Amino acid sequence: MADDSRRPRLHLAAPLAPGGRAELAPDQINYLANVLRLGAGARLLVFNGRDGEFRAEIAAEGRKRLWLALAERSRAPQSPPAIDLLFAPLKHARLDYLAQKAVEMGAGRLRPVVTRRTQVARLNVERLEANAIEAAEQCGAVWTPSVLPPEPLDKALAAWPADRPLAFCDEDAPAGGPLDALAAAPADGGIGVLIGPEGGFDDAERAAILRVPRVLRLSLGPRVLRADTAAVAALALVQAALGDWK
Repeated sequence: MADDSRRPRLHLAAPLAPGGRAELAPDQINYLANVLRLGAGARLLVFNGRDGEFRAEIAAEGRKRLWLALAERSRAPQSPPAIDLLFAPLKHARLDYLAQKAVEMGAGRLRPVVTRRTQVARLNVERLEANAIEAAEQCGAVWTPSVLPPEPLDKALAAWPADRPLAFCDEDAPAGGPLDALAAAPADGGIGVLIGPEGGFDDAERAAILRVPRVLRLSLGPRVLRADTAAVAALALVQAALGDWK
């Protein structure tokens, strides 16, 4: 069996099949040729979130015309984890970090929600998607994370399924073991994690969150965490209690 542990991984949009050919976008050619310094004959792994993961080899036509020759499938398709991360948009650097680390921690869907104290007026969804896909490439995910467009918090809460738990990272939650709180709420149909903005939720928003039928108030400890740190901490707890760390 081939050793794939050190092979670069690349996300492609096109369908994948053994013996097929995959075209590369200009930025992908630049990444392979100029960043990784790879040329014809170099081997890598590719995935598209639908067909699984495939071994591939770089082929060249001329100096700048690169494409991929697909070989056998190395891993079968996988569904994204049924974990939604709902978060108030942050400024660029912190948002990049949040997107990358959330996917590494197994969030299958990123859902920006606009709250009354959200400080970012415009969100670059394409940049968010690029960071999420890059994280999937780096962490070995075969699935592709979904990134939803921003929506008002009240709309997201109103549409939240009544039988699906929503873990609310609440600074005012009673001190206690968050793992115990999560373990007591089976999430066979998935779970959401809700992270607030800088400054937290206002009273009306908190009341609306607490009306969600299966809301779980989680304490993340005695220290005040930044939103991006809180997201990583909460997702780690969810994976340990209910997810693929269990």
